[in-house]
Amino acid sequence: MKQVFALLSGLVFGIGLIVSGMADPAKVLNFLDVFGTWDPSLAFVMGGAIAVTAPGFALLFRSRQTPYFDSTFRVPTRNDLEPKLLTGAAIFGVGWGLGGFCPGPALTALPLAASGTLILVPFMLGGMWIARHTPDLTPKTKEGTA
Repeated sequence: MKQVFALLSGLVFGIGLIVSGMADPAKVLNFLDVFGTWDPSLAFVMGGAIAVTAPGFALLFRSRQTPYFDSTFRVPTRNDLEPKLLTGAAIFGVGWGLGGFCPGPALTALPLAASGTLILVPFMLGGMWIARHTPDLTPKTKEGTA
């Protein structure tokens, strides 16, 4: 049942990306081009997503002790900024700005044969693999955190 709801959630997310225009790299690049052909419509998409998600999470955490399909909520607890996080965020931002895609819309646009996805997706997956298999070089304290 967990996989069925994961599939349904992914389909709803993908349909939302297509309907909102986030699967169109030209629209995303126009949103990022503040001093050129700026298109602010994606700000409304993000605002709408936050307006729906924030109350949903608040209600969920208030009404349930555990998620429906897991034993515990997996909420990030770290609040520090480390070089690996900042480097990854910078690479992600540059890639998004150059390609017009972030991972979700890139995968959504792949079956639509959007230009660039046949190059972007394999490199994105390769980057994810490299990130997962790169040793963490940050010094550790006795508690296991930097």
